[in-house]
Amino acid sequence: MLKDSLTELLYVCCGLVCFYSVYKTLKDKEHPSKWPTALFWGIFGFIFAFSRIGLIWGNDQIKINDTVIGYLILVMAILSAFKLVKINKFSESTDEFKNTMSQKIGNMIFVPALALAIIAFLVAQFWTEQLGSLVALGIATVIALILALIITKGKFSDSAEDGRRLLELIGPLCILPQLLAALGSVFSTAGVGEVIANGISAVIPQGNILLGVIAYCVGMALFTMIMGNAFAAFAVITIGIGIPFVISQGANPVIASALALTAGYCGTLMTPMAANFNIVPTAILDIEDKKYGLIKYQVPVAITMLIIHIILMYVWAF
Repeated sequence: MLKDSLTELLYVCCGLVCFYSVYKTLKDKEHPSKWPTALFWGIFGFIFAFSRIGLIWGNDQIKINDTVIGYLILVMAILSAFKLVKINKFSESTDEFKNTMSQKIGNMIFVPALALAIIAFLVAQFWTEQLGSLVALGIATVIALILALIITKGKFSDSAEDGRRLLELIGPLCILPQLLAALGSVFSTAGVGEVIANGISAVIPQGNILLGVIAYCVGMALFTMIMGNAFAAFAVITIGIGIPFVISQGANPVIASALALTAGYCGTLMTPMAANFNIVPTAILDIEDKKYGLIKYQVPVAITMLIIHIILMYVWAF
C-alpha cells in the first residue's frame, strides 16, 4: 500500500538523520565520548531505518526480529544510564550573520512554519485514508524545508547540521515517546486497568458521579505524569476508571473520553517524562534548570485547567 510504503520511507529518513550524527561524531577528533555516542545514534538510526523493512543480503531480505530490537534498546539504555552519550561542537553561523539575515528576511521566516501546519492539515483532511496523518506530516515537513531553503538561500548541509544539533541536544531523551507508548500497551495488556478499577472501587462508592469524574480526570493527569504520554495513559485509565465509574453511570462516552484525554495533558505540563514538551524546549533555549525549568511555571496553569476539566465533564457529559 502507498500509505505503508511512504510511512516506511519517513522512518528511513529519520534513520538517515541519526546516521549523519554518527558520521559527524566519528569525524570529530575532540569528541569527549566518540565511540559510545556514535554507537547510540547508530543503533537508533538502525531501528528507524531497518526494523521493519529489514536488510538486503545478496538476493535475500533479512527481517529484524523484535527481540533483537529489544536488546538494542537495552544497549541504548545502558549507554544513557552511564552518561556516555555526549555532545561536542556544532557548525553554526556567526551571531553577526544571524542578525544580518534576520533583518533581511524579516517575517518571511515564519512562512515555512505556517506552511508546515497548513499543508499537513490539508493533506490529512483530504487524503487521510490513502496516506494517514503521519505521512501528511512528513510531506508537509519536506515542503516546509524546501521553502525554508528558498527563502533563506541556505544550503541543505546547513539544515542537516542543524537537525543533527537539535537531535543531539535532546539526547537520549528522544527515545522516551516510543518507550512510553510501548509501555502503555504493555500496561493495558497486563491488566493494570483492572487492578486500578479494583483499588478505586474500594474507595469510591458505586453511583457517586462526582467522585467518579474526579477520579477519572485526576487519574488521567497522574498516570500521564508517570507515563509522560496522555495517549498511553488513556487506555489504562479509561478501562480502570472511566468505563466503570463514569461512562457506566450514564455519561456521554464521546464527551467524557475527550475531556479525559485533555485532562491527561494537564499532567503533561507537570512532568519531566513528557520530554517533547518540557525537556526539548529547555535544551533548545539552554535553560539552566534542564528538568524543571518550564514545569514550575506550568504547574499553576495545569492545576487550574484540571479543575475546569472536572467541572466540564460533570456538567457536559451527564
